[in-house]
Amino acid sequence: MKYIIRIVFLVCSLFFTYLEVMATPISYRHGNRRSPADSIMTKVLFFAPFYERIISEYNAELYVKGEVDIRKKNHLIHYVPTMFRLRKGVRKYLMEVYSDIHFTAPNVYDHKVKAQMGTSSDFWELDGRLPEYFHINIYSPSLLYDKFVSPLAPNAMKYYTYRIDSIMGEAHNLNYKISFVPKTKSFQLVSGYFVVSENVWSVREIRLSGHSEMLRINLLMRMGDVGKSDEFLPVHYDANGIFRFLGNVINCKYIAALNYKTIIQEKSFLVHPKSTKSEYDLSDSYTLSCDTSHCLLDTAYFKTIRPIPLSFDEQKLYQDFFLHLDTLARFKKHRNKIIELGGQLGDALINNYRVNLSKMGSIRFSPLINPFLLSYSGSNGFAYRQDFKYNVLFPGDRLLRVRPKLGYNFKRKEFYWSFNSDFDYWPQKHASIHISVGNGNRIYSSDVLDKLKSIPDSIFDFNQIHLDYFNDLYFKFRHSWEIVNGLSLDIGFAMHKRTEVNRSNFTPTKSSSDVPSDIIDQLRHTYNSFAPRASLSWTPGQYYYMNGKRKVNLYSKYPTLSIDWERGVSGVFNSTGKYERFEFDVQHSVPLGLMRHFYYRFGWGAFTNQKEMFFVDFANFTRSNLPIGWNDEIGGVFQLLDGRWYNSSRKYIRGHLMYEAPFFLIRHLKKYTQYVLNERFYLNALAVPHLKPYIEAGYGIGTNLFDFGAFVSFANWKYQEIGCKFTFELFNR
Repeated sequence: MKYIIRIVFLVCSLFFTYLEVMATPISYRHGNRRSPADSIMTKVLFFAPFYERIISEYNAELYVKGEVDIRKKNHLIHYVPTMFRLRKGVRKYLMEVYSDIHFTAPNVYDHKVKAQMGTSSDFWELDGRLPEYFHINIYSPSLLYDKFVSPLAPNAMKYYTYRIDSIMGEAHNLNYKISFVPKTKSFQLVSGYFVVSENVWSVREIRLSGHSEMLRINLLMRMGDVGKSDEFLPVHYDANGIFRFLGNVINCKYIAALNYKTIIQEKSFLVHPKSTKSEYDLSDSYTLSCDTSHCLLDTAYFKTIRPIPLSFDEQKLYQDFFLHLDTLARFKKHRNKIIELGGQLGDALINNYRVNLSKMGSIRFSPLINPFLLSYSGSNGFAYRQDFKYNVLFPGDRLLRVRPKLGYNFKRKEFYWSFNSDFDYWPQKHASIHISVGNGNRIYSSDVLDKLKSIPDSIFDFNQIHLDYFNDLYFKFRHSWEIVNGLSLDIGFAMHKRTEVNRSNFTPTKSSSDVPSDIIDQLRHTYNSFAPRASLSWTPGQYYYMNGKRKVNLYSKYPTLSIDWERGVSGVFNSTGKYERFEFDVQHSVPLGLMRHFYYRFGWGAFTNQKEMFFVDFANFTRSNLPIGWNDEIGGVFQLLDGRWYNSSRKYIRGHLMYEAPFFLIRHLKKYTQYVLNERFYLNALAVPHLKPYIEAGYGIGTNLFDFGAFVSFANWKYQEIGCKFTFELFNR
């Protein structure tokens, strides 16, 4: 099979050479003679898609040795969520990791850490981003999970300029060293060189230099030899980086070696045996990674498996580290508990924490004082949020998740909190119990809706109406279950206790017995509601894989459709008011090629059968009291819409379109384009009574540090206002 593939590639190479020779006179005739580098790149880019898919599966052992040197640091280093815990007075740290990697095409890596040791804990994971640098298919159109546009992408000549630096080897077996530089400055483009072999046009070596967030990266990858089974796979990595962040400077250096046990090439031309699994089951490509807490940490074991010996300086780092541990154990001082508690509280304010509790799960939260959790939008103003996460895994892959959330909106001077928990008791069927408690947005009652009817659209102004706001305390219970693949049913109920923000002056007493009871009922200070709820969601063609006993949904080529129903019942838990709510929603993300996506979302909702007092509170058409960043609800957010509109109508129709791509408009501003990772175009439309329609158009950019968007709105076909949205996104991508 290997020889058949090589013969096919050789024939294609000769065909390209023939085309180049035939095209030469035409090129001279038009005065557009192609450079030698462009001629070679035509062949390299032709074969790259074949080489990207030529390996269908492999198993390998990966050894990584890393060293970190803290050159400069200050207290701001504690706000870096990927930073491991630093020891006082220690500038250099060392770590080693020995892992098994199982790769399955097209881009699935199962990374099992078998042994690790080092001079600091939490060194290897670094928020899960470090292993990405050793999961690279250099023939893919993008590298590091869409962080960089590859110089071997099919349309790479649109972004890069190529030049032959040198030619090496014998006449019948030449290697070309080709350098490449971006045509425009961008953090999603890299510079460097690669070496390709003539005739087969596969890469022997590649060096990449670029930026990823605050990290300057220099990565060297050496590939296997021509004709060997690992010809298209990396066998050695040299990775160097310089991290700069507000006066902090950190140098890091990693060396990695791969030893391949099995390599399986693509057999697309062979007839595969018929599988009994569903065509959407990708479990053969995804497997459960081992728990790193069970890894071997023995120094003697590492001596037997270490393929790259330690240098004298590295041995000295280990000696100093183990000597420090021995000294602590011998001369441990008794600390004042009050001072120790104060120090722990101070750490919680400025440090990022991830605490693993033995047999009790893990807790994760960012510093309590973190300016990068601040956000701004035109309709919500400034807001600050803080999230906590607690996870614990039970036998049978049952999982408990608890996610408390706190936030404050400075514009409305409102404090928000919520406590959300999920228990996946039957992970194969996504059967879960969900409980949520918290306070929602302030809301006004349905009597305002009747007042709106008497105001003509042309002169409508919320300020003409006195809105009696109510605080909202809610409790929600929901049971979810995936009936069949892609079809899910949720059943539960919601309880709300809505209390007046500004308590009215009138209070019914015995002396007011002559006041009609219907008026007294309308002057309640608190309203309770109880509403059963059901939701049905369907995603045709849902791809998934089984992670042990847990079913993990991946993606689908088709949109997700959902219908949501809720009915308010009076008399249960002192509830008042009757109503029914129906909502329909469809949303889809359509990939359009290299880092480009088109999103659309449409929805409809209505309240019916309303009796007595009720509150318009839709599930899909709602205002987020704490705005989120770039990864919002598929563009399904109105940035400038007054929050009072969300509760001012018994029905709505809305639509959202969004296009996302790099290098679209901002590339023409060459001085600043390097900081922009993505651009977005928004078009949102809403139809409710008194807004027929409301239209919002916007343009946004995403960078490593922040996201920014500018929006313009129109109400009833008339210009309304211009506003913006701003969120910090540092270390969130």
